[in-house]
Amino acid sequence: MGARATGKTRQTRYIIHMAEDLRITDTITLQGWELTEQFTRASGPGGQNVNKVSTAVELRFEAERSPSIPDPVKARLKRLAGRRWTLDGALVIFVQDTRSQARNRDLARERLAELIVKATERPKRRVATKPTYGSVKRRLKAKKVRGEVKALRGDVGEE
Repeated sequence: MGARATGKTRQTRYIIHMAEDLRITDTITLQGWELTEQFTRASGPGGQNVNKVSTAVELRFEAERSPSIPDPVKARLKRLAGRRWTLDGALVIFVQDTRSQARNRDLARERLAELIVKATERPKRRVATKPTYGSVKRRLKAKKVRGEVKALRGDVGEE
């Protein structure tokens, strides 16, 4: 009896610390040490290469430790990132959209840049305004009508 294949393939991960800096805006440039790329096999289309080539990209940005980003922007970035923000303060972006590793790398960097640019925009302060006299009257009238409809739903008494 010969050896039998079990059908399980070994998946290798390639981790690369980026050497070059990533320019986001005129004032924000991410340094190479803040970014780490990890490559794994992607699910989905890929033909014969799907089980051999690591095309999926996981871009990890050490946002909490980053000196490039001001604290208010970090706070907004954390809110925007949602579940992509890890407990140790890193932002993880996973891309497996295309069959090309290079294209997935570019997409991951673009998404990171978009997220940071969105976080740099300060939200407008809400100015409290008073409701108009007419809108208050309409609201109270609607409440009164609704209350009368609900009052009719009560038990039918003996008449």
